[in-house]
Amino acid sequence: IVIGQAAEFDYSGTQACRVLREEGIRVILVNSNPATIMTDPEMADATYIEPIATPILEQIIAKERPDALLPTLGGQTALNAAMALGEAGVLEKYNVELIGASLEAIDRGEDRELFKKVVDEAGAESARSDIAHSIEEVDKIAEKFGYPLVVRPSFTMGGLGSGIAHNEEELHRIAGAGIHYSPTDEVLIEEGIEGWKEFELELMRDRNDNVVVVCPIENVDPVGVHTGDSITVAPCFTLTDREYQKLRDIGIAIIRGVGVDTGGCNIQFAVHPDTGRIIVIEMNPRVSRSSALASKATGYPIAKVATKIAIGYTLDEITNDVTGKTCACFEPALDYIVVKYPKWPFDKFVYADKSLGTQMMATGEVMGIGSNLEESLLKGIRSLEVGANHIYHHKFDDMTTEELLDYISVFRSDNIFAIAEIIYRGVTVEQIHEITAIDVYFLNAIKRIVDMEEYLKLHVEEPEALLDAKKMGFSDKYVSRLWKCSETDVSDFRREHGMFPAFR
Repeated sequence: IVIGQAAEFDYSGTQACRVLREEGIRVILVNSNPATIMTDPEMADATYIEPIATPILEQIIAKERPDALLPTLGGQTALNAAMALGEAGVLEKYNVELIGASLEAIDRGEDRELFKKVVDEAGAESARSDIAHSIEEVDKIAEKFGYPLVVRPSFTMGGLGSGIAHNEEELHRIAGAGIHYSPTDEVLIEEGIEGWKEFELELMRDRNDNVVVVCPIENVDPVGVHTGDSITVAPCFTLTDREYQKLRDIGIAIIRGVGVDTGGCNIQFAVHPDTGRIIVIEMNPRVSRSSALASKATGYPIAKVATKIAIGYTLDEITNDVTGKTCACFEPALDYIVVKYPKWPFDKFVYADKSLGTQMMATGEVMGIGSNLEESLLKGIRSLEVGANHIYHHKFDDMTTEELLDYISVFRSDNIFAIAEIIYRGVTVEQIHEITAIDVYFLNAIKRIVDMEEYLKLHVEEPEALLDAKKMGFSDKYVSRLWKCSETDVSDFRREHGMFPAFR
């Protein structure tokens, strides 16, 4: 199983099968991975566990004679497969309709040059860039833009073959790989926007041109880390209302311009922290990993709604399962905070490079939901199952402050623990912001957690102090460490004073 190759789309594929069968539609499912729930015999009417390749897909189409193909819920693999079938004339030959997104829409969303045109027409800005098919062309572009440069191959997934080059040697290595991995031998070279703030909007559009923004997501890590490897929060925190409305307007104009007329998509933006200049990074004209996060964060069943829209329903005809009353054209309002932590398999791959970049390495994610940022952060960390029950990690105890500052200058999977240790040692939030480009807002949340630890050490067995810490998401186990007693002592003390967890 390769990261990004649709193994993590089991959730959306399963939802799609359920919706289609509820509507009385015969479902033919093709998946190369038998270790998924969607390949259970009762999920589809016919299940093919075969390689996702045009000749095999053509044989299946010839045998089953389906009326339509729905590719937008199977990740990049499904989109590429649908494009290949379209280009080979298979869809036309067997009279198969493509639903969810047309070939033209997929092309406009995925082909970097066409997408740039859409962004310009929407009155928004893309990073300055140029297309190259050889190393000579790459060098010419480097002379024009200077470093750093971002290399993005066309039609690849999970950031495969992409990277950030700071000099000629890195550029030749990354661009060479990118040209190799791109099915069209094409890479886009664009100006570096590392360190900018990154945001993502999850949108839905139906055939009557109703558009809703299901969920805005903000990346805690700045541009430079693949969004699948970044800690992210919903809703957005550090945008003014005016900036957020501008992102919405651009997002809605883009989904209309690309022409995703029946389904969901997500659009990524970079915002300059000082000038507020907005750049559209890219879009996925399909349900993505972020869609699964947005679904769980908002209770809006994106995969389900996207499937219903693809077969012809409109948003006002679909009822939201969670409320049972509101329809799918209402935008969810969040009165809580969700933090997503990526989960990496580094414990199994001990010698793997743990630094993060534009290629996704996370194999999953956990979510913390709470009534404030600190609580959500700490709940998320405890769910990671990395042996940490708090933002503290013993591996940083022996490092000097200089070593730690050097450590966080590179994006790594455990930077948040290192940052907490540095704050504990008295380094200012502003200094850390200079090194990491993480917004001061998020660094201050970590600082409040560290300050609360100090406060608890000074106020042992004081009910008010414990209540404040529990509201911030502290575990009994970590409080017992600060109070130098057993976990049972803390939980007994907490119960004596009427403090119990609540489910809202």
